[in-house]
Amino acid sequence: MIADPPAIGRVPEGTERPFWSVMIPVYNCAHLLRETLSSVLAQDPGPERMQIEVVDDCSTKDDPEAVVRELAGDRVHFYRQPKNQGAITTFNTCAQRSRGRWVHILHGDDTIRPGFYERAERAILSQPEIGAVFFRYIYMFEDGHWQHLSELESRRPTVLGEEFQRRMLLTNEIMFPAMIVRREVYETLGGFRPQLVHCADWDMWTRTTMRYPVFYDPEPLACYRVHAGADTARLVKSGENVEDERRFVDVLASYVPPAERRSVYRRGRKAAAVRAIRRAQDLWRKGHRDTAYVQLREAVKTSLDPAVIIHLVRVAAWATVREPSNSPSAQDLKPAVRRSDAR
Repeated sequence: MIADPPAIGRVPEGTERPFWSVMIPVYNCAHLLRETLSSVLAQDPGPERMQIEVVDDCSTKDDPEAVVRELAGDRVHFYRQPKNQGAITTFNTCAQRSRGRWVHILHGDDTIRPGFYERAERAILSQPEIGAVFFRYIYMFEDGHWQHLSELESRRPTVLGEEFQRRMLLTNEIMFPAMIVRREVYETLGGFRPQLVHCADWDMWTRTTMRYPVFYDPEPLACYRVHAGADTARLVKSGENVEDERRFVDVLASYVPPAERRSVYRRGRKAAAVRAIRRAQDLWRKGHRDTAYVQLREAVKTSLDPAVIIHLVRVAAWATVREPSNSPSAQDLKPAVRRSDAR
């Protein structure tokens, strides 16, 4: 059973409230923080309009405070957690320490492009009822080169409707650097669930889209860095990412009326399994066979829907053609099928 989201308290009365709070969580990524912080400082409207704070989860391999002082002096506040808390709790620390009307939690390895805050503020002022703004975003390699763009939600800036809410029940369409949230949303809905190690952001954004209008801007102004040192890479290697999706599907089903919950549960499990199979194929193509097997195993544990079985057979056939002696065969998958907890 996953606990309710932790409370995010209101900003104390009498506190100066800038329009923006840019909160930058970091952990052992000082070599990338320089680029992240520089992208924010290039758009800094001044301390009266923007709080900028780096929140360090007790880094052990580098010194993010030295980067902050070198680039920003006293302009950027640096806060170190009293002890290592983990990524999700650090995100909640960011939300709680924010003072601005609007909060942007920007990971210390991601970046934003020129015009990000200006365009977001324009949307906020034109649509006062919205609870969040998010941009189309760019996946980039560790060295900063672009990989590809996220899916296009709309060809023009707009408030997204019910169709987007429904898709959020099956897949996370939003990455952290692209999302800006009204602080009142955190105060009302609570923060990120620490029990969800991989899906905490998906859960937060789903709750937000189910409760508040969300504005989308198709201009790709946020960059999400994919690299081996990221938490996601570690979770994929162990299979915890898929395990966490299984837990989260139970939570997702609670967000819809009772008559729809069984359908959402089954479709959510199937979607998670298919994602794991496609991820395994990509990993196999890149030579990461052990991790590919882990993802295939977790896919089978997640769902035995006919569509999932078809995907498994196709990937096995594909791998057999590529490298017959090392391909995942039906025999390889039998133990995983016997251990499956799919319903």
